[in-house]
Parts: sequence; structure tokens; C-alpha cells
Amino acid sequence: MNFIKISKNIVVIILLIFPQYVFSQREKAFEINQKLGQGINYGNMFEAPTETGWGNQWQPEYAGMISELGFSHVRIPIRWEPANRSAEVYPYTINPNFLNRIKQVVDSALNNGLYAIINMHHHEALYENPTGNKARFMSQWEQISEFFKDYPDNLLFEILNEPHGNLDADTWNIFLNDALESIRIHSPERIVVIGTGEYGGLGGLLKLEIPDDQNIILTVHYYNPFHFTHQGASWSEGSDAWMGTEWMDTETERSIMRQDFAPLVQLGEQQNIPIHIGEFGAYEKADMESRVRWTSFLSRYLESLDWSWAYWEFSAGFGIYNPTSKTYNQSLIDALLHNEMPEAFEYNATPLYKSNFQTGTNSWDLYKQGTASAVFQGISGNLKITINNGGAESWHVQIAKNQVQLYEGKKYRVSFTAKASAQRTISAYTGMTSSPWSAYSGYNGITLTDTFANYAYIFDMDVTDLSARIVFDMGKSDEDVVFSEIKLEELSINTNISHMVESAVLVYPNPVQNKLWISNADEFSIFEIYNLAGNKVYSNVLNDNSGYDISTLTSGIYVLQLFNDKKIQSYKILKQ
Repeated sequence: MNFIKISKNIVVIILLIFPQYVFSQREKAFEINQKLGQGINYGNMFEAPTETGWGNQWQPEYAGMISELGFSHVRIPIRWEPANRSAEVYPYTINPNFLNRIKQVVDSALNNGLYAIINMHHHEALYENPTGNKARFMSQWEQISEFFKDYPDNLLFEILNEPHGNLDADTWNIFLNDALESIRIHSPERIVVIGTGEYGGLGGLLKLEIPDDQNIILTVHYYNPFHFTHQGASWSEGSDAWMGTEWMDTETERSIMRQDFAPLVQLGEQQNIPIHIGEFGAYEKADMESRVRWTSFLSRYLESLDWSWAYWEFSAGFGIYNPTSKTYNQSLIDALLHNEMPEAFEYNATPLYKSNFQTGTNSWDLYKQGTASAVFQGISGNLKITINNGGAESWHVQIAKNQVQLYEGKKYRVSFTAKASAQRTISAYTGMTSSPWSAYSGYNGITLTDTFANYAYIFDMDVTDLSARIVFDMGKSDEDVVFSEIKLEELSINTNISHMVESAVLVYPNPVQNKLWISNADEFSIFEIYNLAGNKVYSNVLNDNSGYDISTLTSGIYVLQLFNDKKIQSYKILKQ
């Protein structure tokens, strides 16, 4: 009896001290992650098939420039697979000339006071045939680890960029641990950065098995909303239709971003592991005002969580530097490093649909494909989907609200309150009811917990569809899902008079017919004009002493907004 009591006491003591023990063991990883701070990617350089292949060759002066700007580290994406860089057959030797070239890049960073992360990027053969290329993958990491074994902690390894294809999440968990073992042969204490399966995003979090290693940092990539960040990107199918998508820095958009990161916040705390956001950025085809707003908020938000980050990227389509003109994009640099968190504003919302599950399923339909098995019912004011077999794909179990009318040029918000029987992911979107079944909103991965929480996404319509549908895909899992409320709203810029301010700025004449003057506005850099539907109809830089020609605007009331790095100031104008 006394032995049992003593044993129980020992167990209690172990449980009490274990979290502190784990934290102390990961202390080095947290310390290094803090030193990583704000970083940037050498994108489109060494992950190209050749150094000049994508027209963005690395230059020795870049590290000094990046350090002088105030960044703390560089992430160096590297494609090791080409035949002139490594052998395809045993013993899979990496070309010494290429290793020394990477050494030159790493040395340049370290000599300029920067930390450096080198990774394995675009390993296409591995994604296509993981088993057939595993030995090569492990050998490459053992060689890299041995080559840099005497380097200080300022150099970090990242095992693989965005695992995908046949290297699925389950297989990645195995390869991740095996690669870590290969690295540890020569670098037992170096900090190693590990990513998630399913393209390295937040969607792969729930399937990731964190290795039992104290010197690791977890990384994910973030490009949401994708229709905004990748509009006009030639490598993203259908992206031309997204042109003109804006990010207005409303409280709704911010809450969606916080919603996206909530599972990562939770995992970081539960696993006591530091977080690094290895890629984020908005492509150059997006309007600069939105890029600045998005980048400013995301940078400050990530820093508020004590996470490190690396912007994608330095000198190509997302970049802060133009190597042809040798000029900086100061607006983006300020967004990344200097801008404070501005005050958010909000949309006006006009309700279009609100669910009522008191008497049934409220005209929602349940669809099952393949081997999937599920039933749904309205119960106690909720819509419950009981899933017996989730099938092989996320769309094998889905519910949809059909015959939804959406109009070109309008902005919409779908919001819902939901939970699951256990933590799981679902996909939420609004799209077509027939082939090609495209999603106007993009596909929004949502992580549900066993407690009701609020979620939302917003999207712009570039066509009119009077028979669209709101969809929730919930296959590939047997965990049940419950919705208490689902809403669809039309959004417009908030033009409430409470947002109009008195200041020294003069906007005249008002009413205006053709030419508008703005004076005493030195603290602002740009202005935009919106109609009452919330659509931007005019924008310009505040540097024209001869006035601004708005004669093409139709008669009516508009909202003029002045912008700087820290605030937005609004005025109503009447166009005659």
C-alpha cells in the first residue's frame, strides 16, 4: 500500500515537472527562433533549374543590402536534384562545386550578421516516387549536414519545402523522422526546421507528427486569401479572373486570418515548439495599397505571437527590390519592417440568408460519393451531420445550399458557427452547381474543434450566377459535424457618418463636377474613391497640385479615403 502511494506521488511529480522539463529542453530552439525574427527569401534563385533559369540570379551584395534594411535572416530555397548538382544513382554524390557555391551564399549571409536557412526545394522526383528516391534524399541530407557540420548555430536546415503529391502526409511523417536522423549523424544539435505535408500549409497540421527532438522549429506557409495573393499569377490556373481582388484590412478580414492561424497557435502551445512562417507574400499584380495593408497586418500579427517569419521574396514577382532598376519598393519594406498596426474598419453587411434549423434541414442537401456513408438532420436548432464513413476524398461527404443568387461586382461574406465530435478539418466554399464546379470563393480549409466557434470567409464575384451554391466538404474523416447557424451577407464599404472626421485636410469643391482638389494632406500618401456599393472607382497618389480629374464618375455620393501607413481618413463627396 505504501509502495503504491509512493509510486503515485512519483507519477504526480513527474507530470508536474514534465512541461517545464520539455520547455527547458527546447530553450535553444526558442532562442534561435527569436533571433531569426524578420527574414526574407532568396526566391527564384537557387530553386530554379539553373541559377539564371528564372532570370533572378543571386548577387554577392544582396546579404549586405538585406542586413542594412533591418532583416535578421535569409531563407535560401535550393533545388538539389538537377544532374549537374547531384547524382541520381548511388552513392548520390552532391557536386562539390555546387556545395561550395551554396557555402558562398551562406557565408555571405553570416558575414553580414544574418542567420541563414537552407532547404531542399522542388524535389520533383521525390514527390512523384517517394520510395524510389528515399535513399537519395537521405544521402543528400547526410552529405549537406557533414559539409556544414562545423558551422555555428546561425545556420539552420529545413528538411523539405511543401511536401505533396505521392509524398502524402502519412509518408511525410516517416520521411521527416528518417531525414532528421540522417542530419543528426553529423549535426546532432543544429536547429532543424520541419514543415507540414499537403503543400506545407496550415491544412497539414492535424496530420503532422512532431518528432521527438528538442532542436526543431515548426514552419508553415501562408498565402490566404489565395485569390488576392495570387491574382494574375501565370502558374495559378484561373488567376486572371481574380484580378482586381482587394484586401481592405477590415475587422472581418483580420478575424479570418486569426481564424486560419488558431490551430497553429494551439499546436505551438500544446507541443511547446517555436513557429516560423517560412513564406508569405502577395504577387505584384495585386494593387499596391492592398499589398501594403495585407503585409502590414500580417507582419505585425505574426510578431505579436512571437513567431519568426520570412517574406516571399527579395527580388522577383513578390519582391521588395528590382534588380533591373536597382530600386527598392519602399512601401513594402515599410509594411514588413516599420508600419504600425493601424485601426481596422468594417464592412456594412446586408443579410441575404440566415439558416433556421428549428424545424429541419432548411433546404440544405446532403451528398455522398464512393463508399461514404452519412445522414443529417435538424435537431435542437442545429444541423447535425453524422458520418459513418467519410470516404476517400473531402467531397465524398458534403452539404450544400443550392439556388443561391450572386451578382457580378458584389462582395459577399459566408459566416457560420460549427463544431465537430473531435478536432478535424472541413472545406468551405461557394461555387458552381455544375461542371466545372469551380469555387468563386476559393477553397477555405477550416479546422473545427469540439466546441462551437464562429468562422467566415469573404469573396468577390466577377460573374453573375443565379443558381450558385454554398458548400461544406467534410469527407475523409468519420468525425461528426454540427452547425448552429449559417449566414450569407452582401458587403459594402462602411460609409457611416461616424467614420467621417474633421481635420485640417481640405477636399474641395464639394459638390464637385470635374476637378477635385485636396490640400493640407501632407501626412497622407494616396487616396481612393468608393461608390456606395463599396467598389473602388478611382485612386491616385497625393502629389498633384493641379487637382484630380474625376469627370468620368457618374453623379452621386461617394466616399473618399486618405491613406497613410497608420490610418485611414474618410470624407463624403457629392459628384454632380
